[in-house]
Order: sequence, then C-alpha cells, then structure tokens
Amino acid sequence: MIQKINLPGVSIEYLDTGEGEVLLLLHGLGSTKADWDKQIAPFAKKYRLIAPDFRGHGNSSKPKKSLEYGVTICAEDMKLLLDELDITKCSVIGFSMGGAVAFEMAIKYPTLFTKMIIVNTAPDFNNLGWFGKKMVWERTLSLKLRGMEPLANKVAKGMFPENKQEHLRQAFYNRAKVNDVNAYYNSFRTLMKWGIGEKIKSIKTLALVVASEMDYTPISLKKAYVDKMPNASLAVVGNSRHGVTMDQPEEFNRIILNFMEDE
Repeated sequence: MIQKINLPGVSIEYLDTGEGEVLLLLHGLGSTKADWDKQIAPFAKKYRLIAPDFRGHGNSSKPKKSLEYGVTICAEDMKLLLDELDITKCSVIGFSMGGAVAFEMAIKYPTLFTKMIIVNTAPDFNNLGWFGKKMVWERTLSLKLRGMEPLANKVAKGMFPENKQEHLRQAFYNRAKVNDVNAYYNSFRTLMKWGIGEKIKSIKTLALVVASEMDYTPISLKKAYVDKMPNASLAVVGNSRHGVTMDQPEEFNRIILNFMEDE
C-alpha cells in the first residue's frame, strides 16, 4: 500500500507491503521507489517491504533550500520513518545513492540493521577521482544549460543501451525527466561531497556488496571496500550495467534472497 507520512520539515511517500522481517529498499539518485518494481512481488512473499521516495524525489516533498539535502539528512529521514512505523530492526538494500544512505545509517545507527546489501555504489563519492570530477562537471553544466530532460535521456541510455532494453530505457527516462531540477541538483551535489572514509571498518553488520560487470565504476573498487568491512562479501552480476535491479532482475533477486535466507 502506498502511504505518506509527515516528518520534520518533509513528507515522505512510501510503499508498505508484505509481512514478516522488514526489508528497507532505498532507490537511486533521480529515481523513485520504482527502482524496485521487479523485486516487490517476489520479495513481498517472505518479507515486509518498506520502499520510500527520498526527499526531493518521486512523490515526497522537495525542499527549496540546498541545506535541506544530503546523504546524512536522508539517513535521518529513513530512521524517523522507521521510528514512526515502530520498526526497531530491519535489513536494508541500498542501490546507488540508496547505498550511500545505507552506509550512513549503518555508521549512525549501528544496531539497526540485521543485514545490509549494497548495490553498485561507493562509501566515498567524494573520492572517485577523475570519474567523479567528470560526472560533477558534466551533470552540473547540463542541468544549468539544458534542464532535466537531456540529462535524463543520457543517463537512461547509459544504463540501458541495448535495443532489447528500450522498454527499460523509456521507463527510467519517464521518471527521471520529471525531477525538479533544483531538487535533483542539490541531491547530486551533496552526494558527490559525501563519504565515510575509514569509518567503513567499523561496520560490523553482515553485508553483501552486489556489483555489476559493466557498472560505471570497476569491480575492483567494490572489492577494495569489501576488504575493509569485517563481515562483507562480494557478488558480481554478469552482463549487467548500473541498473542491475532492472536489467538482470532474476539473477539479482536470486542473489538477494539467498543472502537473506542464509543463516
């Protein structure tokens, strides 16, 4: 069921479906809870799913001030949402920016997560080298000169370039193009300044990092931070790009359910 809740300074729309152990699903930058459309039905058979739209995204409210954005603020929103729902323990799957929020929550609320799954992301967006600098420059310039639609089109094509993926490309473009430019820019800008550094070594939660074979950043980057985490392992999805929840849902779902069910 789609619901909306008022938190301090922001309203958050979220999907609440299924029963059992809670699984918090955190979407990527410029997208919505629709990132999880191919996971909802199979996961809801065994788990209670909470899938929110972050502030500035989807049908959640879009603050005007730049200071009202950031990974840390989104992490606080998610904790407040869980508190309002009387959820004191859950597992989390964070995709892209959602993975950053999951990392932040794991640091700030170390007893909250039973398990955590990090998908095609990094613990330090402020330390991505030339790739990060290029992304900031290109996206900032595109947003300022051309608005949201051209950037949405470019990102959608990069995620789903194959002819057979046209339906995925169009679906992602349709939800990305309607982003509020100010909200997207503030979310993006603050994300690219965020990182947890050596705090990653303190995350003791049982963790799985899922990496796509053809993600924006190499598998070696994911392996490097997995090696810093006391209880983490790495799974690689072949023939997949950044949007693995959408372009390889069957394999992704299999990996996730196996990890969740493994005692």
